[in-house]
Amino acid sequence: MSLSGCATLQDTARYRERFNDAAANYFRRQQDLWLSSIGIGTYLGDTDEETDRRYREAIVRAVELGANVIDTAANYRFQRSERSIGAALNELARRGFARAELVICTKGGYLPFDGAPPRDVRQYIEDNFVKPGIATFADIAGGSHCMTPRYLRNQLEQSLRNMGVECVDVYYVHNPESQLAAVSEAEFWQRLRDAFETLEQLATDGKLKKYGVATWKGFRTEPDSGGYHSLERMVETAREVGGPDHHFAFVQLPFNLAMPEALFFQNQRLGDEYVSALEAASSLGVTVMASAAILQGQVARGLPEAIREPLGSLATDAQTGIQFARSAPGITTALVGMSSVAHVEENLQLAGVPQSQPEDLLQVFDQE
Repeated sequence: MSLSGCATLQDTARYRERFNDAAANYFRRQQDLWLSSIGIGTYLGDTDEETDRRYREAIVRAVELGANVIDTAANYRFQRSERSIGAALNELARRGFARAELVICTKGGYLPFDGAPPRDVRQYIEDNFVKPGIATFADIAGGSHCMTPRYLRNQLEQSLRNMGVECVDVYYVHNPESQLAAVSEAEFWQRLRDAFETLEQLATDGKLKKYGVATWKGFRTEPDSGGYHSLERMVETAREVGGPDHHFAFVQLPFNLAMPEALFFQNQRLGDEYVSALEAASSLGVTVMASAAILQGQVARGLPEAIREPLGSLATDAQTGIQFARSAPGITTALVGMSSVAHVEENLQLAGVPQSQPEDLLQVFDQE
């Protein structure tokens, strides 16, 4: 039996009220929801039952400690991360947390294996996607990425089953820039338009609440580069297919101490000027989620005092990296991959720590 409904303003407000000792602005109101400024990601890890168990326990603990944003994707750990979330949601329901208190986000785009890698990848794709009529080989860019209407419908339904829910709060087209290496720009925008039209219909059908794009380099590159995305054009496309009340509302992009472009790089055209991705998103009413907040641990160790001190001289470098990401103006939630209860408990100590101020963030990069 699936858990019904999506997150609501009333229920996420009730979740927020569970944490009276949280710092001001730890929870942020966006898109008529209250979202924690730290969310749990589920990308990395072995594809075995032990890692499944660790993720299930970490997700439950994260929700208990104040993180109500859960992020995953169909291809993470060959669908096992979504299934671990489903197990965690059932445990959380037993512990008194309602489905509607939690903001569940997943992605579709990369062809996912099922639990483990197949012996013959091409045969797996043919058997599971081509022969059933879900996608043709021509639809699949680079042998691994697809975003056609039939494929996205199939993937969303699969994700709902994996997690045991009737609706996801945010559904992302996963790394759409992957298509640009295989098709022309005109074909890319037509494919994205078709994807958005499908997602609008799925929102109307109650399968998802909002949608968006989750990118790696699309919002960080030069406007004339091959993998660039214009957020303004994406919003215009959503308006064309969904009208003024369209459901395109979220983007996910990497943002951390080593990859701060979204805050500082003015590469997004907005009217007659170029602004940063975060400024463009704010102006366009789009909520930004930061992926790779500690860059898979690479900015969670060995930080110099010149970086630690402006960000509050926190107990650990991991906390320092997360503090930077979640404090940037325009970032709603910093996503941190956590498959360990110990890491969850360490990182969510930040729930009681005020965010850093913009001048503190600038000081990090203004070292002589």
